[in-house]
Amino acid sequence: MRFLILFAFLWPQLALAQAGGKVMQASDVVILGEVHDNPTHHEAQARFVRAISPSALVVEMLTPEQAEELKADPEGYRDRWNASGWPDYDLYLPVFTAADVPLFGAAVPREVARQVYTDGGAAHFSGDASAYGLTAPLPDDQQAARLDLQFAAHCEAMPRAALGGMIEMQRLRDATLAKAAIDAFEAHGGPVVVITGNGHARKDWGVPSYLARLRPDLAVFSLGQGEDGGTPEGGFDLVLDAPAAQRPDPCLQFGNSAQ
Repeated sequence: MRFLILFAFLWPQLALAQAGGKVMQASDVVILGEVHDNPTHHEAQARFVRAISPSALVVEMLTPEQAEELKADPEGYRDRWNASGWPDYDLYLPVFTAADVPLFGAAVPREVARQVYTDGGAAHFSGDASAYGLTAPLPDDQQAARLDLQFAAHCEAMPRAALGGMIEMQRLRDATLAKAAIDAFEAHGGPVVVITGNGHARKDWGVPSYLARLRPDLAVFSLGQGEDGGTPEGGFDLVLDAPAAQRPDPCLQFGNSAQ
């Protein structure tokens, strides 16, 4: 019975993945979203990377310098990764090594991230901030939606007035990922695969929106990965589902249970 239930869950997912994989292979940039601590999401990413056989990988979790270090000695990078705060290295390493291609780090360094809260994202972008739209305020409805999202993500424990810097940080990270994807495409051709969280992979205001703004000629495919039937917000070309990872209540750190 357990096998039948598992088969019934996996079969439509496999069919969706196979159909999506064919489109991914024909795309210039493929963005593979995730919930960072979900093992099933990372297993799917590794399978897609092997199937797509990309020209380059762009990853949210590493700076350019860190990507070079990991690429040179993947196993030797383990201790540094474990000190970074990201989930288990064994979740990510099979994704990073699924294709022997150039690895582009697109993380915003922590020391820069701290400055964004006072300076804004545009001041710390390595490209043309105006071209990427970072110098313009967000539309009122999008700003409000982003504030609502951040307020909920922080368990309604932080005042809304304190969340504007987080929105600036998200915009900078989206733009940095998009720029890295463009740089990788221009250096190596396509397809380029981007490994990132669902929040950056969303089509409405995430990385795909910046690619559409800067390089509308590129064919971009975005995958979102949900948990327990929940669909990630923001729109995707394909959404796969997986069992939720076992994790503590994130609101406990704020002294406020999600219940």
